[in-house]
Amino acid sequence: MTDKHQQHIIFGFIIVFIIVVIISINVISKIQEERPYIYHGKDAPIPTELNPIVNERKDTLIQKAANKNISVVITEGIRSFKKQDELYQQGRTTKGNIVTNTKAGESYHNYGLAFDYALLDSKGNIIWDTSYDGNGNGKSDWFEVAEIGKKLGFDWGGDWISFKDYPHLQMTFGISIEMLKKGYRINDKVVKSNSTHYNSVQFFSYSEYSH
Repeated sequence: MTDKHQQHIIFGFIIVFIIVVIISINVISKIQEERPYIYHGKDAPIPTELNPIVNERKDTLIQKAANKNISVVITEGIRSFKKQDELYQQGRTTKGNIVTNTKAGESYHNYGLAFDYALLDSKGNIIWDTSYDGNGNGKSDWFEVAEIGKKLGFDWGGDWISFKDYPHLQMTFGISIEMLKKGYRINDKVVKSNSTHYNSVQFFSYSEYSH
């Protein structure tokens, strides 16, 4: 085999290697684009408002509750890290009762994936009584709203075992708090186009300490 033939063979291997690398990069990029979450690393943005899909489902929940003559008020949506820390310190280093076991960065509220609700009576007063039956159908309005939320794909804090959080609804899309802390964020485009799959109960990651 001449040196010229060897050069042609080596050149051919190089070309094949480059093609394989390019194909691999495209395949990996395609897989990442189709995942319900994207890795941003240390530069991952901290959301400043509710995730658009969560916000849309929240509005749907309010409307569906209204159809049952139940008035829902959203008492909190996105929550800053600073406020989360203040809530965590309540009952520990500051006055008041303990209201959360979750520190800053460890709540789905901090990433726009959760909100809290309450009820309104006919006079516009906020109702925190979970047994309240404003529409007179013999059922707890609070629990009726929770059932609506779960059918829309939310996890309800009232189902948690060790720390009941009745006002809390969250939609995680299968992403854990640890992933969020590491810099993963929801891929809204993919999740929205596959909402039936990504909003199923089976896909959600369950956490009792995310409120």
